[in-house]
Amino acid sequence: MKVAIHGKKFDGSVKEVIQSLFDILKSKGVELTVSSTFSEILEKNRVSHDSGMYKKGDNLGGFDAFITLGGDGTLLEAVTHIGKTEVPILGINTGRLGFLATIAKESIEGSINELLEQNYGYDERSLLTLNTQDRLFNGYNFALNDFAILKKDTSSMIVVNAYINGEFLNSYWADGVIVATPTGSTGYSMSCGGPLVLPHSENFIITPVSPHNLTVRPIVVPDNSELSFTIEGRTNNYLVALDSRLETVDDTITLNIKKADFKARLIQLSDNNYFKTLRQKLNWGLDVRN
Repeated sequence: MKVAIHGKKFDGSVKEVIQSLFDILKSKGVELTVSSTFSEILEKNRVSHDSGMYKKGDNLGGFDAFITLGGDGTLLEAVTHIGKTEVPILGINTGRLGFLATIAKESIEGSINELLEQNYGYDERSLLTLNTQDRLFNGYNFALNDFAILKKDTSSMIVVNAYINGEFLNSYWADGVIVATPTGSTGYSMSCGGPLVLPHSENFIITPVSPHNLTVRPIVVPDNSELSFTIEGRTNNYLVALDSRLETVDDTITLNIKKADFKARLIQLSDNNYFKTLRQKLNWGLDVRN
Protein backbone atom coordinates (compact mmCIF):
# COMPACT_ATOMS: atom_id res chain seq x y z
CA MET A 1 0.00 0.00 0.00
CA LYS A 2 1.20 3.52 -0.85
CA VAL A 3 0.35 6.17 1.74
CA ALA A 4 1.01 9.92 1.77
CA ILE A 5 1.24 11.83 5.06
CA HIS A 6 0.89 15.51 5.89
CA GLY A 7 1.07 17.29 9.23
CA LYS A 8 1.90 20.55 10.90
CA LYS A 9 4.15 21.75 13.69
CA PHE A 10 3.80 19.70 16.86
CA ASP A 11 5.16 19.85 20.40
CA GLY A 12 7.13 17.30 22.39
CA SER A 13 4.03 15.68 23.87
CA VAL A 14 3.02 14.43 20.41
CA LYS A 15 6.45 13.37 19.14
CA GLU A 16 6.20 9.85 20.59
CA VAL A 17 2.76 9.36 19.00
CA ILE A 18 4.03 10.41 15.57
CA GLN A 19 7.14 8.26 15.82
CA SER A 20 4.93 5.31 16.80
CA LEU A 21 2.75 5.85 13.72
CA PHE A 22 5.73 5.77 11.36
CA ASP A 23 7.11 2.70 13.11
CA ILE A 24 3.79 0.87 12.77
CA LEU A 25 3.42 1.73 9.09
CA LYS A 26 6.99 0.68 8.31
CA SER A 27 6.57 -2.60 10.19
CA LYS A 28 3.54 -3.32 7.99
CA GLY A 29 5.53 -2.75 4.80
CA VAL A 30 3.67 0.43 3.81
CA GLU A 31 5.41 2.66 1.24
CA LEU A 32 5.41 6.16 2.77
CA THR A 33 5.69 9.62 1.25
CA VAL A 34 5.45 12.80 3.31
CA SER A 35 4.82 16.39 2.25
CA SER A 36 7.93 18.56 1.89
CA THR A 37 6.77 20.94 4.63
CA PHE A 38 6.09 18.10 7.07
CA SER A 39 9.39 16.45 6.20
CA GLU A 40 11.22 19.56 7.46
CA ILE A 41 9.21 19.46 10.70
CA LEU A 42 10.00 15.78 11.21
CA GLU A 43 13.71 16.37 10.67
CA LYS A 44 13.74 19.28 13.09
CA ASN A 45 12.05 17.13 15.75
CA ARG A 46 14.31 14.13 15.00
CA VAL A 47 11.47 11.81 14.06
CA SER A 48 12.79 8.85 12.08
CA HIS A 49 10.55 8.11 9.10
CA ASP A 50 12.57 6.86 6.06
CA SER A 51 9.97 8.19 3.61
CA GLY A 52 9.81 9.66 0.17
CA MET A 53 8.74 13.27 -0.30
CA TYR A 54 6.19 15.15 -2.41
CA LYS A 55 5.56 18.85 -2.94
CA LYS A 56 2.21 20.59 -3.06
CA GLY A 57 1.11 20.59 -6.68
CA ASP A 58 2.45 17.08 -7.39
CA ASN A 59 -0.12 14.59 -8.69
CA LEU A 60 -1.03 12.26 -5.82
CA GLY A 61 -3.32 10.03 -7.85
CA GLY A 62 -1.13 6.96 -7.34
CA PHE A 63 -1.64 6.80 -3.57
CA ASP A 64 -4.03 4.41 -1.85
CA ALA A 65 -4.61 6.62 1.20
CA PHE A 66 -3.63 9.96 2.69
CA ILE A 67 -3.06 10.34 6.46
CA THR A 68 -3.18 13.71 8.20
CA LEU A 69 -1.61 14.38 11.60
CA GLY A 70 -3.06 17.38 13.42
CA GLY A 71 -6.55 18.82 13.63
CA ASP A 72 -9.24 19.76 11.16
CA GLY A 73 -7.09 22.58 9.78
CA THR A 74 -4.43 20.07 8.76
CA LEU A 75 -7.01 17.92 7.00
CA LEU A 76 -8.45 20.94 5.19
CA GLU A 77 -4.95 21.84 4.02
CA ALA A 78 -4.44 18.27 2.82
CA VAL A 79 -7.55 18.59 0.65
CA THR A 80 -5.71 21.25 -1.38
CA HIS A 81 -2.82 18.78 -1.86
CA ILE A 82 -5.16 16.01 -3.04
CA GLY A 83 -7.50 18.08 -5.21
CA LYS A 84 -9.34 16.25 -7.96
CA THR A 85 -7.48 12.97 -7.44
CA GLU A 86 -9.91 12.17 -4.56
CA VAL A 87 -7.33 10.09 -2.65
CA PRO A 88 -9.14 8.87 0.52
CA ILE A 89 -8.16 10.68 3.73
CA LEU A 90 -7.72 9.34 7.26
CA GLY A 91 -7.47 12.13 9.82
CA ILE A 92 -5.58 11.40 13.05
CA ASN A 93 -6.38 14.00 15.67
CA THR A 94 -3.32 15.31 17.51
CA GLY A 95 -4.98 18.72 17.77
CA ARG A 96 -8.06 19.88 19.63
CA LEU A 97 -11.72 19.46 18.61
CA GLY A 98 -11.53 17.37 15.45
CA PHE A 99 -14.85 17.11 13.57
CA LEU A 100 -13.02 15.77 10.50
CA ALA A 101 -9.83 14.37 12.00
CA THR A 102 -11.62 11.97 14.34
CA ILE A 103 -9.05 9.23 15.05
CA ALA A 104 -7.79 9.63 18.62
CA LYS A 105 -4.10 9.18 19.43
CA GLU A 106 -4.97 6.16 21.55
CA SER A 107 -6.65 4.44 18.60
CA ILE A 108 -3.88 4.77 16.02
CA GLU A 109 -2.68 1.17 15.88
CA GLY A 110 -6.18 -0.31 15.62
CA SER A 111 -7.13 2.26 13.00
CA ILE A 112 -4.04 1.50 10.91
CA ASN A 113 -4.86 -2.21 11.06
CA GLU A 114 -8.39 -1.48 9.78
CA LEU A 115 -6.92 0.68 7.03
CA LEU A 116 -4.51 -2.02 5.86
CA GLU A 117 -7.18 -4.70 6.06
CA GLN A 118 -9.48 -2.39 4.04
CA ASN A 119 -12.09 -2.64 6.77
CA TYR A 120 -13.63 0.77 6.13
CA GLY A 121 -16.05 2.74 3.99
CA TYR A 122 -15.95 6.13 2.31
CA ASP A 123 -17.73 9.26 3.46
CA GLU A 124 -17.84 11.46 0.38
CA ARG A 125 -18.14 15.17 1.11
CA SER A 126 -19.03 17.91 -1.38
CA LEU A 127 -16.82 20.96 -1.90
CA LEU A 128 -17.48 24.43 -3.24
CA THR A 129 -15.47 26.36 -5.82
CA LEU A 130 -14.83 30.07 -6.19
CA ASN A 131 -14.66 31.69 -9.62
CA THR A 132 -13.74 35.33 -10.25
CA GLN A 133 -12.36 37.53 -12.99
CA ASP A 134 -9.05 37.41 -11.10
CA ARG A 135 -6.95 34.33 -10.36
CA LEU A 136 -7.15 33.89 -6.58
CA PHE A 137 -5.59 31.31 -4.24
CA ASN A 138 -3.00 30.23 -6.83
CA GLY A 139 -5.56 28.01 -8.53
CA TYR A 140 -6.56 26.21 -5.32
CA ASN A 141 -9.97 27.85 -5.55
CA PHE A 142 -11.98 25.20 -3.68
CA ALA A 143 -12.99 24.54 -0.10
CA LEU A 144 -14.38 21.67 1.92
CA ASN A 145 -15.73 23.80 4.78
CA ASP A 146 -16.60 27.31 3.71
CA PHE A 147 -16.13 30.51 1.75
CA ALA A 148 -16.29 33.85 3.53
CA ILE A 149 -16.29 37.57 2.71
CA LEU A 150 -15.08 39.73 5.60
CA LYS A 151 -14.27 43.38 6.30
CA LYS A 152 -10.57 44.24 6.47
CA ASP A 153 -9.43 47.84 6.89
CA THR A 154 -12.26 49.30 8.93
CA SER A 155 -14.41 48.62 11.97
CA SER A 156 -17.46 49.73 10.00
CA MET A 157 -19.84 47.24 8.47
CA ILE A 158 -19.65 46.28 4.84
CA VAL A 159 -22.47 45.58 2.40
CA VAL A 160 -22.46 42.22 0.63
CA ASN A 161 -24.94 41.94 -2.25
CA ALA A 162 -25.99 38.32 -2.76
CA TYR A 163 -27.61 36.68 -5.79
CA ILE A 164 -28.90 33.14 -6.35
CA ASN A 165 -29.00 31.96 -9.96
CA GLY A 166 -28.93 35.60 -11.03
CA GLU A 167 -31.86 36.60 -8.80
CA PHE A 168 -31.21 39.20 -6.12
CA LEU A 169 -31.41 37.69 -2.60
CA ASN A 170 -30.32 40.39 -0.17
CA SER A 171 -27.88 43.14 0.69
CA TYR A 172 -26.21 42.00 3.90
CA TRP A 173 -25.20 44.91 6.14
CA ALA A 174 -22.78 42.98 8.33
CA ASP A 175 -19.16 42.21 9.18
CA GLY A 176 -19.29 39.62 6.41
CA VAL A 177 -21.04 36.61 4.91
CA ILE A 178 -20.20 32.89 5.04
CA VAL A 179 -21.19 30.24 2.51
CA ALA A 180 -20.73 26.83 4.12
CA THR A 181 -21.03 23.31 2.80
CA PRO A 182 -22.82 20.77 5.02
CA THR A 183 -19.37 19.70 6.23
CA GLY A 184 -18.60 23.31 7.16
CA SER A 185 -21.89 23.77 9.00
CA THR A 186 -20.12 22.73 12.23
CA GLY A 187 -17.40 25.36 11.73
CA TYR A 188 -17.42 29.14 11.32
CA SER A 189 -21.06 29.12 10.22
CA MET A 190 -22.17 27.42 13.45
CA SER A 191 -20.27 29.96 15.56
CA CYS A 192 -22.24 32.71 13.78
CA GLY A 193 -25.59 31.08 14.50
CA GLY A 194 -25.93 28.88 11.42
CA PRO A 195 -27.73 25.52 11.54
CA LEU A 196 -26.14 22.08 11.64
CA VAL A 197 -26.74 20.33 8.32
CA LEU A 198 -26.14 16.62 7.71
CA PRO A 199 -23.13 15.98 5.45
CA HIS A 200 -25.00 14.60 2.43
CA SER A 201 -27.87 17.08 2.39
CA GLU A 202 -26.78 18.72 -0.89
CA ASN A 203 -27.10 22.27 0.41
CA PHE A 204 -25.21 25.50 0.92
CA ILE A 205 -25.74 27.55 4.09
CA ILE A 206 -25.52 31.34 3.72
CA THR A 207 -24.80 32.84 7.14
CA PRO A 208 -24.29 36.56 7.86
CA VAL A 209 -21.52 37.56 10.28
CA SER A 210 -22.86 40.00 12.91
CA PRO A 211 -25.64 41.44 10.71
CA HIS A 212 -26.93 44.95 11.48
CA ASN A 213 -30.54 43.85 10.98
CA LEU A 214 -31.34 41.07 13.46
CA THR A 215 -34.18 39.75 11.28
CA VAL A 216 -31.61 38.65 8.70
CA ARG A 217 -31.09 34.97 9.43
CA PRO A 218 -29.06 32.13 7.87
CA ILE A 219 -30.66 30.52 4.84
CA VAL A 220 -30.20 27.02 3.38
CA VAL A 221 -30.24 26.72 -0.42
CA PRO A 222 -29.72 23.79 -2.83
CA ASP A 223 -26.10 23.22 -3.78
CA ASN A 224 -26.95 23.14 -7.47
CA SER A 225 -27.52 26.90 -7.10
CA GLU A 226 -24.99 29.37 -8.44
CA LEU A 227 -24.28 32.10 -5.90
CA SER A 228 -22.66 35.44 -6.68
CA PHE A 229 -21.57 38.33 -4.49
CA THR A 230 -20.41 41.93 -4.85
CA ILE A 231 -19.08 44.09 -2.01
CA GLU A 232 -19.47 47.73 -0.97
CA GLY A 233 -18.03 49.67 1.94
CA ARG A 234 -16.07 52.66 3.20
CA THR A 235 -12.76 51.15 2.10
CA ASN A 236 -11.73 49.44 -1.12
CA ASN A 237 -10.18 46.29 0.34
CA TYR A 238 -11.88 43.20 1.76
CA LEU A 239 -10.90 39.72 2.83
CA VAL A 240 -11.99 36.57 1.04
CA ALA A 241 -11.40 33.21 2.71
CA LEU A 242 -11.50 29.59 1.58
CA ASP A 243 -11.11 27.22 4.54
CA SER A 244 -9.10 29.92 6.40
CA ARG A 245 -6.83 30.66 3.43
CA LEU A 246 -7.01 34.42 2.87
CA GLU A 247 -6.81 36.79 -0.09
CA THR A 248 -7.39 40.55 -0.30
CA VAL A 249 -9.79 41.78 -2.98
CA ASP A 250 -11.24 45.17 -3.91
CA ASP A 251 -14.78 46.32 -4.59
CA THR A 252 -14.56 45.78 -8.35
CA ILE A 253 -14.65 42.00 -7.99
CA THR A 254 -17.60 39.65 -8.45
CA LEU A 255 -17.34 36.39 -6.51
CA ASN A 256 -19.12 33.32 -7.88
CA ILE A 257 -19.69 30.16 -5.85
CA LYS A 258 -20.91 26.78 -7.03
CA LYS A 259 -20.54 23.12 -6.13
CA ALA A 260 -17.23 21.54 -7.14
CA ASP A 261 -17.18 18.74 -9.71
CA PHE A 262 -15.15 16.49 -7.36
CA LYS A 263 -15.41 15.41 -3.72
CA ALA A 264 -13.32 14.79 -0.64
CA ARG A 265 -13.34 11.10 0.33
CA LEU A 266 -13.00 10.63 4.08
CA ILE A 267 -12.14 7.15 5.30
CA GLN A 268 -14.84 6.00 7.72
CA LEU A 269 -13.74 3.22 10.05
CA SER A 270 -16.18 0.78 11.61
CA ASP A 271 -16.47 2.58 14.97
CA ASN A 272 -16.97 6.11 13.61
CA ASN A 273 -20.06 7.87 12.32
CA TYR A 274 -21.30 11.44 12.05
CA PHE A 275 -23.82 11.30 14.89
CA LYS A 276 -21.26 9.83 17.27
CA THR A 277 -18.89 12.66 16.35
CA LEU A 278 -21.57 15.27 17.06
CA ARG A 279 -22.35 13.78 20.45
CA GLN A 280 -18.68 13.60 21.44
CA LYS A 281 -17.48 16.94 20.11
CA LEU A 282 -20.50 19.01 21.17
CA ASN A 283 -20.98 17.16 24.47
CA TRP A 284 -24.60 16.36 23.66
CA GLY A 285 -26.38 14.48 26.43
CA LEU A 286 -23.84 15.51 29.08
CA ASP A 287 -24.98 17.31 32.19
CA VAL A 288 -22.58 18.32 34.97
CA ARG A 289 -25.42 17.86 37.45
CA ASN A 290 -25.51 14.11 36.81
